[in-house]
Amino acid sequence: MITRTFVSRPSAGAPRAGAGGHPCQGLYHVREGDRPKVAMIATHYQIDFAEHYLADLMAERGIGFLGWNTRFRGYEWNFRLDQALVDIGVGVRWLREEAGVDSVILLGNSGGGSLMAAYQAQAVDPTLQPPIDHAPVPGVDELPPADGYLSLAAHLGRPDVLTAWMDAAVVDEFDPVATDPSLDLFNPENGPPYSAEFIERYRQAQVDRNHRITAWAKAELARLTEAGYYDRHFTVARTWADPRMVDPSLEPTDRKPNSCYRGPVEAANRGDRGIAGETTVRNWLNMWSLSESPCRGEGNLTKITIPALVINPTADTGVFPSDADRIAAALAAEDKTRHDHAGDHYFLEPAGARDAVADTISDWVGTRFGSGSTR
Repeated sequence: MITRTFVSRPSAGAPRAGAGGHPCQGLYHVREGDRPKVAMIATHYQIDFAEHYLADLMAERGIGFLGWNTRFRGYEWNFRLDQALVDIGVGVRWLREEAGVDSVILLGNSGGGSLMAAYQAQAVDPTLQPPIDHAPVPGVDELPPADGYLSLAAHLGRPDVLTAWMDAAVVDEFDPVATDPSLDLFNPENGPPYSAEFIERYRQAQVDRNHRITAWAKAELARLTEAGYYDRHFTVARTWADPRMVDPSLEPTDRKPNSCYRGPVEAANRGDRGIAGETTVRNWLNMWSLSESPCRGEGNLTKITIPALVINPTADTGVFPSDADRIAAALAAEDKTRHDHAGDHYFLEPAGARDAVADTISDWVGTRFGSGSTR
């Protein structure tokens, strides 16, 4: 049987709310009667990881699991990396000081991959600067480092994945219908299959679109500030348009063709739910901008020297083998392992996929850190 302990704590600059809630909350999963000496902590930019699908599976294998949420759970549009890292530090300290854990493993799952990489990088080499016209968060330069890093179905960072998925044919950010037909992924004249020349133009146009939004955001922030305003919301439309989602011959895997996390690609791209769908001028610069955001993974991965494991799902429709390859290549750890595992992004299929992943992680942890559970 698995026992789950609710953990709720304040954090620097984020005390208990008037309604009673603490900014940092999560569930600690252990096998009944266990007091694990090795535990994992999993956190995302804004998705609730308290009941992560691996939590019970790892606890069954004698490894504690803290599904942890920062103050930004459900509030991605307000995200600040420095504050989130301090919140993760609250969870790491709880594992060491209250749960009695000797070895802490950072689980960077999906978007959490770059977030947890940023945490470890800041813990060992504190260089993160606060957002524009903000003071540093207390404690951001005193984060307790972890002992291991795990990248699971992860991408290289919020700006990177957004840009890879952006519809390059958008010509007006305030008119979601306006389209350049020569770059339209869904124009039969362009493919699929897509030519190498089309892909090159498309990828460059995606980068250009990100930079255009950044230029507008900088100018808009200056205008707002001069007028005495702090920020404004805006939307980024059409962000389900990675050519690999439509054309399976591009980076072939076991994934279903013409599919993304929200179903058929064209319908999802024209829908109203996508990453960066709700953002602000400041949030864009803090999270999504290729040139301004600190939420990019590769630079932080070069500071990770602790043992590292990279797992890639072979049927993922949004994260691809090249992402796992780049993550593994960027890691500075001498002890780093890369695995491919059959499964979709959440390892819902095939049957037994989650157990197989849990076994791989458990074996990797046991070899390097032992299980160390006490009853």
